[in-house]
Amino acid sequence: MTGKQTMDESFWHRKWERNEIAFHRQEANPLLVTYFGDLSLPEGSRVFLPLCGKTRDIYWLLSHGYRVAGAELSKLAVEQLFAELGVEPNITVIDSISRYSANNVDVFVGDIFSLSRSLLGQIDAIYDRAALVAFPELMRDRYAVHLVEIADHAPQLLVSYEYDQRLLDGPPFSVSDEEVIRRYQESYALKLLAKVEVKGGLKGRCAATENVWLLKKQGATRT
Repeated sequence: MTGKQTMDESFWHRKWERNEIAFHRQEANPLLVTYFGDLSLPEGSRVFLPLCGKTRDIYWLLSHGYRVAGAELSKLAVEQLFAELGVEPNITVIDSISRYSANNVDVFVGDIFSLSRSLLGQIDAIYDRAALVAFPELMRDRYAVHLVEIADHAPQLLVSYEYDQRLLDGPPFSVSDEEVIRRYQESYALKLLAKVEVKGGLKGRCAATENVWLLKKQGATRT
């Protein structure tokens, strides 16, 4: 997916098939651990992770008493996720979406744009570490609107990358603070929680920061 304005699904399928998943961390993202509390969610809340892969962030959320919903294009990634969780999922197919469910985890396999609010169910918060930055610019227009719709304006903890896009092609793509504000200001009150330098540069090739945003419903008290 090199600068195109459509998501090349075969790109991501090949990544998983070839185990080219350097983006997959072996531990929970430190930014999740540090800033998730800013969402002020009670235990048992259901958290949506778009384009979740088999992220260890799911383990962290489950271990802290949260329920998890995810969306992922790669069936292989989801099969690996449940295998590593040590549970056998119940699989149901609704149109073009397959739902893998077990032990407070529901992962919807297929095109996220085919996922509806009714199928996703009640969401208390969104944790977007990998989705917004995975889409090229024009697709981010569609994605941001769709995400707000299917999650019914649930608050978000959003992690974006910011770097000189001329030096490195995505994904992950660079998403500026101005773009985050432009995309979400009609639906949320936004607060930039942190800018964290990517040690060694993004993919070891260019300076970058990870920007952590708290997006709460308009009218909600700012923290």
